Amino acid sequence: MGPAPRADSVMRHLRYFCHGQVVRGFGRGSKQLGIPTANFPEQVVDNLPADLSTAIYYGWASIGSGEVHKMVVSIGWNPYYKNTKKEILNVAIVGYLRPEKNFDSLESLISAIQGDIEEAKKRLGLPEHLKLKEDNFFQVPKSKIMNGH
Repeated sequence: MGPAPRADSVMRHLRYFCHGQVVRGFGRGSKQLGIPTANFPEQVVDNLPADLSTAIYYGWASIGSGEVHKMVVSIGWNPYYKNTKKEILNVAIVGYLRPEKNFDSLESLISAIQGDIEEAKKRLGLPEHLKLKEDNFFQVPKSKIMNGH
C-alpha cells in the first residue's frame, strides 16, 4: 500500500455526486460483517475521478426517491458480479475518513467499520454536511447511470 493521499488531492473532488443501479456483491456486508451494504456496478466505479484515492469516505445515500441516510463508502478494490437490475442508489460523498488498509482479523475489520460509521455520523451532523441531505440531487428522478451533479 502506498502513502496516504494528500488532503488537497482528495478534497478537490468532494462533494462528489453519483448514482447507479445497486448490484449484488459477495454478500459479506450483512452476513460476515453484520453491516448492511450496497454496491455500485463497475461502470459507476470506473467513472469516478481517476485520481480519487482508494479510501474510506462519508456522505449521504438514498435508494430511489426514498429517505436520505448517512453513509460510509469504501472506494477500493471490491469486485462486482451478477449485475442484476435493482434500485437506483444515489450517493453524495462529502468527506474523507481514512486511507484504505488491510486488517489482521475479521474482528479488527468490523471494529474499524463501526468506528468509521460513528465518525461519519458525527461529521454528517455538522451544519455544512447536514444541509446536503436536502439537496435536489436526491429529489430528481434518475433515468440512467451518470456521475456528477
